[in-house]
Amino acid sequence: MTRPTIVLADDHRIVAEGLKSILAGHFELLGVVADGQQMVDAARRLRPDAIVADVTMPVLNGIEALETLRRERLDIPVVFLTMHRDVEYAFRALEAGAAGYVLKHAAPEELVQAVRTALDGGTFVSPALAGELFQASRARARERDEPSVVLSLRQREILRLLAEGGSAKEIARVLDISPRTVEFHKYKLMETLGLKSTAELIQFAIKRGVV
Repeated sequence: MTRPTIVLADDHRIVAEGLKSILAGHFELLGVVADGQQMVDAARRLRPDAIVADVTMPVLNGIEALETLRRERLDIPVVFLTMHRDVEYAFRALEAGAAGYVLKHAAPEELVQAVRTALDGGTFVSPALAGELFQASRARARERDEPSVVLSLRQREILRLLAEGGSAKEIARVLDISPRTVEFHKYKLMETLGLKSTAELIQFAIKRGVV
């Protein structure tokens, strides 16, 4: 019987090699790519049955890549495998149309189950995160009439990296963007949040649990 085909998108080579060994026993791996734009290109060219992708990748992050696929009506289920326990990332991924959100520290069987669920048309969220996601969803429902600040995924990535002590050059290298773009996002963050310094941005990030 023909096995389902998948594409793997992860910019960490060691992680990608480990994932290949996990997935190869269950699916036919068509290719491994290292950034969000390559993920989109591979989806267009190879038309896999599913994609397993990291959230944080250069050029386009995983969610931006998924949004591009949906705009192009490429209805390929995408399962995100990520280190981010932040429920905001999970919300954004699911709102973009993700078919799964699995934490990288989960057992390998969980990832395989997530891909199989996605192939069957379902949605899988790591049990370790599902309870938090449910509680956050209820909190959002209670607060839906209250004003709130909405940050883009790129802004949240830069805010997190700033809070972790990254310089503009270091963040630019991680996200594969220019230091000037990092500075632009930083000042837009301060403007949006009504903050006046990098120190205040870091305090905000810690208070909101972005780090």
